[in-house]
Amino acid sequence: MSFFPSRGEVESLGEWLLDAARSTGVAEADLIYSTGESHSLELRDGEPEDQSSGVSQGIGLRTLDGQGRQGVAYANALDRRTLLDLVQWSWNNCRRGEPREGIALGRPEAPGGEPLPLEDPSMGGLTPQERTQRCLRMTEAAREADPRVVSVRGASWHDGWGESFYASTAGHASWERGTFAGCSAAVVLQEGDQVEMGGFGEQSRRLADLQEVSIARKAVDRTRCVLGGEPVPTGTYTLILDPEVAASLVDEVGDLFCVSNVHKNRSLMKGQLGHPVASPAVFLEDQGRIPWGIGSSLLDGEGVPTGRTVLVEGGVARGFLYNLEYARRDGVSSTGNACRSLSSLPDVGTTNLVLLPGTDSPKTLLRGVSRGVYVTELLGLHTLDPVSGEFSLGVKGWAIGGGEPRGPVGGVTMAGNLVDFLQRIVAVGNDLTFFGSVGACTVVVDHVAVAGS
Repeated sequence: MSFFPSRGEVESLGEWLLDAARSTGVAEADLIYSTGESHSLELRDGEPEDQSSGVSQGIGLRTLDGQGRQGVAYANALDRRTLLDLVQWSWNNCRRGEPREGIALGRPEAPGGEPLPLEDPSMGGLTPQERTQRCLRMTEAAREADPRVVSVRGASWHDGWGESFYASTAGHASWERGTFAGCSAAVVLQEGDQVEMGGFGEQSRRLADLQEVSIARKAVDRTRCVLGGEPVPTGTYTLILDPEVAASLVDEVGDLFCVSNVHKNRSLMKGQLGHPVASPAVFLEDQGRIPWGIGSSLLDGEGVPTGRTVLVEGGVARGFLYNLEYARRDGVSSTGNACRSLSSLPDVGTTNLVLLPGTDSPKTLLRGVSRGVYVTELLGLHTLDPVSGEFSLGVKGWAIGGGEPRGPVGGVTMAGNLVDFLQRIVAVGNDLTFFGSVGACTVVVDHVAVAGS
């Protein structure tokens, strides 16, 4: 068998592996086979810093005993002796597990809908020289964008493809394949004694979507906006979150709607369905089938078709994200949000989180702000307490007065509660932008207490 076996070979091997699992006495079993190729390159000030290329493959087997126990094991080799050991490892892990309600395979369902574009054939034609040229163009563009750039600490590129196969003793058998690429720039700007480091990057499944020169210039723009930032006077301000900052906030909020976190008392959204959790301007959805979406797929990690789930509608919490286990516990249908790796049991995760856009442009929103801070970075967002919603965050950006920029801001903090913060949102812009699998827009938050000078 070649390093990259054919689909037919993988399907035959998968059928044999599931039969071998059944022969040990398991009630049910499923498997995921994954393979792929990736390339990465990073230059530091135009010189190679890191470079790698590699291929991978592996297979993970989950066994279920019919009493609510499950176990998983994985291997990187596909010879039958290793796979027989894999069956025993998985089955031993299963028998040692604790019974849990709702553990069973689902029945196969056709994904339905239109074919989902996830693979860009042009990605396969990239050469090492072209990757180097893209990183060099980022380096040159960053240096030319501002004479205060004293270092291009990183000009990075990565790309590759991945393919997976899911099969189960319930009759599932499906393939999915996609490409990915990303590039980013990290720069250091200096003016006198003031030094600031920042960056910007983008990801896509399509090569043509990545414009490395534009990305490098954005990295410089975002960094010089906060160079020499000073604290604003302590007080109440209107905050304007740029789309990237809003996306980082949306990502945190999305985790609170994963019902596994709700059941484990790790989410402040527990008991909030049907209640206001944000302002009427907020509409948040999980969309698993956005064409070319980084988080898109036709089926989730349990073979359930993905789809669209409304999480927040007009500020009101409307739904949670489910896999099969928690759906059975709550007496509902899975939303197609099972996530797993080769070595992990299914959990609940987001696909593509989308903060639906409003109607006003960012310029229009800025014109309406008399005393505010345009936020380009929130520091410490990962420390947000998912149960209480309490946070204390550093803020960088620039001051707004009369709808115009007044100077860079730094060294200030804001503290509060997430639900209160979301309920203070007064507007969402029309500039929907995706950062990986999260799409967000400019967001205006009114009457936020900021601690500064």
